[in-house]
Amino acid sequence: TCSNKADAGQGAAEDPLSRYRSPLVSRYASAEMAFNFSERKKFGTWRRLWLYLALAEKSLGLPITDEQIKEMEANLDNIDFKMAAEEEKKLRHDVMAHVHTFAHCCPKAAAIIHLGATSCYVGDNTDLIVLRDGFNLLLPKLARVISRLADFAEAHADLPTLGFTHYQPAQLTTVGKRCCLWIQDLCMDLQNLERTRDDLRFRGVKGTTGTQASFLQLFEGDHSKVEELDRLVTAKAGFKRSYMVTGQTYSRKVDIGVLSVLASLGASVHKICTDIRLLANLKEIEEPFEKEQIGSSAMPYKRNPMRSERCCSLARHLMTLVLDPLQTASVQWFERTLDDSANRRVCLAEAFLTADIILSTLQNISEGLVVYPKVIDRRIRQELPFMATENIIMAMVKAGGNRQDCHEKIRVLSQQAAAVVKQEGGDNDFIARVRADPYFSPIHNHLDSLLDPSSFTGRAPQQVAKFLKEEVRPALIPYQGKMGGKIELTL
Repeated sequence: TCSNKADAGQGAAEDPLSRYRSPLVSRYASAEMAFNFSERKKFGTWRRLWLYLALAEKSLGLPITDEQIKEMEANLDNIDFKMAAEEEKKLRHDVMAHVHTFAHCCPKAAAIIHLGATSCYVGDNTDLIVLRDGFNLLLPKLARVISRLADFAEAHADLPTLGFTHYQPAQLTTVGKRCCLWIQDLCMDLQNLERTRDDLRFRGVKGTTGTQASFLQLFEGDHSKVEELDRLVTAKAGFKRSYMVTGQTYSRKVDIGVLSVLASLGASVHKICTDIRLLANLKEIEEPFEKEQIGSSAMPYKRNPMRSERCCSLARHLMTLVLDPLQTASVQWFERTLDDSANRRVCLAEAFLTADIILSTLQNISEGLVVYPKVIDRRIRQELPFMATENIIMAMVKAGGNRQDCHEKIRVLSQQAAAVVKQEGGDNDFIARVRADPYFSPIHNHLDSLLDPSSFTGRAPQQVAKFLKEEVRPALIPYQGKMGGKIELTL
């Protein structure tokens, strides 16, 4: 226990476990995605952007020496974070704190660091680099999930299963065809993520209100050099284009687009994992369950779908995050206001970190899905007799029977069988009643073929094969060699 608040604060500073840590980083997200949004990545990128600016300005004739460039290059990752924190506390300005910190280890280059730039030169451009790199981390993971589910769909393309509409028994489909519904949504997400990444532009070198006035002054009114400066720095940062017009910041509508596609991915995953949870209740399909895993502290027999539940839980958070950039973009007065900054520090990072762990978890699920064909078949047998009534009527008509008489016979027998199921809790005995009724003797020898589940799945197997071949596998070609091995969840 602590004797006073000062002691409590001191103890928290010494013991990391006494301070809140986001579970997105401490418990869930990959090291790669956590690093992408780390301070080391952020401030290291700031220094690289200052170097790109100096290199471009030097190439266009500004008096910047090779010695100054070499000094900057030698100190890109030599960041004194303690000094930067002290400077920021004193200056109340994060960019200038890091300008001073960089200048401290680059005394010869101090005079030209951040030359002509505004804070958003490093801030916004770094954000765009981090967003791009975040997509580059997510896309192979999404491709892996699609690939694993495609393998599952192919393996079970022919396995009949009861379809559901309104969560009520409907015509049969196949396990593989249902999985293709999941895959199709994820393929849309793959296209959306690729398009959004590729549409990202660099803010570039635009100055304090986006007019490039400071750079026009540096180059003594030479517009062509200012344009070339923007192009050179954009290329050095790995972007093909920069936004032609900006305020002090790039338009915050860009953030809406980024988080919209991630929220849409969250909706897809939520639907998939909800289906898996429902199937687990039906005991038809289950997510992987470790040998020593405990489903419930009180009920030892339980096999809770905790991975799918985690995906649904995090997906809900991911879907709500798009509200932040929607509201932020709507209140950016004129060239910018600063009420975007604190909000964006949270929502952008959390969206990518959340999507990252959702995809890792879904990959783990898709690699270990367990199917119980006998349970599936038993449920089919409970419902199929009612679905086969039209086939029975057609067969009787072909055998010389009267459709209306047959329809009435089946109506009576099916209601009797339904009463056994609903009122007595028994099995569906409709077919047994048909077999026992002399009226249906002309087709008694054909009942087994009339009740073959595979005859009720339509073109589902063919649809699976065509879909996987023509749409799914081609979409995964850019990610060949990045599929990796199976993923294990530590928590």
